[in-house]
Amino acid sequence: MKRGIGKSHSKIILIGEHSVVYGYPAIAIPLRKIGIECIVEDAKNSFFYNKINTLSVAIFTALKHLKKENAKIKYKITSQIPQKRGMGSSAAVSIAAIRAIFDYFEEDLTDELLEKLVNTAEIVAHQTPSGLDAKTCLSDKAIKFIKNKEFSYIDLNLDAYLVIADTGIYGKTSEAIQSVKNLGSKADIPLKKLGDLTDEMAKILTENSKSKSEIIDKAGKIMTKANTELGKLNITIEKTDLFVKTAIENGASGAKISGGGLGGCVIALAKNLEIVEKIKDGFTKCGAENIWVEKI
Repeated sequence: MKRGIGKSHSKIILIGEHSVVYGYPAIAIPLRKIGIECIVEDAKNSFFYNKINTLSVAIFTALKHLKKENAKIKYKITSQIPQKRGMGSSAAVSIAAIRAIFDYFEEDLTDELLEKLVNTAEIVAHQTPSGLDAKTCLSDKAIKFIKNKEFSYIDLNLDAYLVIADTGIYGKTSEAIQSVKNLGSKADIPLKKLGDLTDEMAKILTENSKSKSEIIDKAGKIMTKANTELGKLNITIEKTDLFVKTAIENGASGAKISGGGLGGCVIALAKNLEIVEKIKDGFTKCGAENIWVEKI
């Protein structure tokens, strides 16, 4: 039986969510251990296109490019990435699916073409995606990103750990974006502060003159300050506030929500594995549905 396989990985926003929509920078980190795989195989019937399903849109986008819209195929997804948690699930599934289609038809797929096709599928999923999810799920390095302007890679080598906790509550990205819009000019100062904090974070992460311990301390403080500004945008909730407080009480250098907000994930920066275990224990007691650890 003919078969095509495509893989991708998750991502998390370190800093800059929401402000990135307004032209400020954001920094995102690939989560290489949290993956997704798509397998495409022969089928008796032609592929059925569901234009409101992200995966279906991605497969159709690839088939259309290859002029194979009527191909008789079926697909299966195996994913470790939770949906609606700000971890790039739609971008990752699109990448894996498009890679699987090209593999199935034994067609070459450049990184440039893959990103173009993924962004086409993402427009269906998110209407006006920033492009950050796709770029980070395609990358092995952290990315500083300004929508429609520029991006650059950041080599992270902090010997630190990012602890990511799923609160168990779906993030409500569209609702959160609308909430920020509804604030009008009241959102201007928090958004600018988030932009400034992101620039400060990028500068610290790329400085070689300071010790790693000092960099981690400063980065953590910036994360916590960013969470305060996100709170002023009304996109933090009681449970995410509890997770942030718990992480810091258990030794985190800093903590914040990550992603669209009103639920989703909280991330905490830890200097060593001993602190990681304390943070994980605290998150578990708060009711975390899943916890991941990424070395950065």
